[in-house]
Amino acid sequence: MLLTYKAARDYRHTVAAPASVELSASEVPLARVLANLIQDSDRRRTLRGVATQPARFRLSELRARLLHDRIFEDPSRLLTRLKKRGLLVEALTGGGDRTYQVPYPEDLHALLTDEAERSESPETGPVMPVPDERAEIRSMDSEFIDHLREVLRDRLDETIAFGRSFHVDRLADYLRDLFGEEIYFDSLISILQQYALADAPLIAPTGRTTGSTGFHLALFGPPGTGKTFSIDDLVRGNPRSGVPPHGLPGRNRYCGGITPVQFLRVGASYSGRTFNFIVPEFNDWFKYRGMVEPLKLVMEQREVKWETTLGTVGPYTFRSFFSVNYNVRTAGAQDYWTTIGDPNFAALEDRMLLRFHPMTRARFRAVEASAERLELGEMDFPLARRIRDHMVLVHAIETGHPLVAGRFKRRPVRLDRTLYDRLREVSERALKVTTYPKFSPRLKLRAVRLAAAAALLRYFAEPSRESLDIGTLEVDLARRFYEEEIRVREGSHGRAAG
Repeated sequence: MLLTYKAARDYRHTVAAPASVELSASEVPLARVLANLIQDSDRRRTLRGVATQPARFRLSELRARLLHDRIFEDPSRLLTRLKKRGLLVEALTGGGDRTYQVPYPEDLHALLTDEAERSESPETGPVMPVPDERAEIRSMDSEFIDHLREVLRDRLDETIAFGRSFHVDRLADYLRDLFGEEIYFDSLISILQQYALADAPLIAPTGRTTGSTGFHLALFGPPGTGKTFSIDDLVRGNPRSGVPPHGLPGRNRYCGGITPVQFLRVGASYSGRTFNFIVPEFNDWFKYRGMVEPLKLVMEQREVKWETTLGTVGPYTFRSFFSVNYNVRTAGAQDYWTTIGDPNFAALEDRMLLRFHPMTRARFRAVEASAERLELGEMDFPLARRIRDHMVLVHAIETGHPLVAGRFKRRPVRLDRTLYDRLREVSERALKVTTYPKFSPRLKLRAVRLAAAAALLRYFAEPSRESLDIGTLEVDLARRFYEEEIRVREGSHGRAAG
């Protein structure tokens, strides 16, 4: 039942406010929104400076503000902890909406604000485990399992039928129709990286396993070139702009607002698991002193141990992947090396599939046109759910999920000499016109990974085969990627790759 105003006013004298609410890194943005909502509620309850009723807010108000700020963290866990600590009291009301009374709003506002600021500042005490990250993992696992069960129960035949005719060219045509020729390729690579998270083994012609499909993805360039849309909005969805999710449910951990120190602590909870970490401002992580070397270890998926005078994180082994934006200002698009002065560029290129985007006139017009169509409601996403269902089912099969392990067989991707020969043709043409190539041999390895990820789309197309072959479509995709990336690295000498 509702508290009387007198009870709410006197509540602080009977319940001691805790010194901490133990915010996890992902709850920091949520806590700031909640603190502002409580402050507004406190203002509304006063009349000429005198409190006339208890401070309160509705759950729908909080969810609306979170959605407005593009914060998709579920507030339920934080609200439950605040209730247990006596900082919130749930009031029973009609209409299906929950109402929370705040016995002492000024204290709770200060507590949430102080903890959020402390979480975002450099570490000042011993390194401790991040609270509730394992709960975050359980929540993501539940999201994936719920979607998989839904596919198996309601749409299995439909998904398999879709998969029989699904391949990388069909996916490319879908995205090209949505975004245009100039910018669709980033979205294509981003979705292929989602398939690659299954980390299916790569089998050489000799029968040996020589790698796996998973790869890190980095979009490198100035702000405004469409990078965030490709790695985040399209993958997780953006309800504010009407973009449905195309990526794996429950396998993408958003890291907006998390510092690299917090991430290194968070990462320990993911040891032995494979998730994808979406980082919208990866360049900010490299600005923290002492973070470059630990981040390199993480990107290399090696054992991570971070030692400071304040404590030690790890050791743990990181098996997850990244989708990141690296924002950098450029001086122009003619010379690749003179426009990229960032010292961390090489660290990313050596460890990630990296796409570089100068802001050209053509790209500006394409991004502008795409944004206009989206805002005017002229952009539909007819294959979003079918692609996502197919991706979930393939991922579950290739990772040996118990719900499908007895019904479908895990199949590796088989490498073939043809792919390497076609890629060598591209590099040889470039080498003929330059004595000192500006592209790395590692670029070819990224093209191979991309082709292998694309092969996973054809899992249901040839169900009788023991492995997934890299066919003509996948070879052409890898070749195009290799040509474009050589061209942009060669700058004005890019004709060698064309």
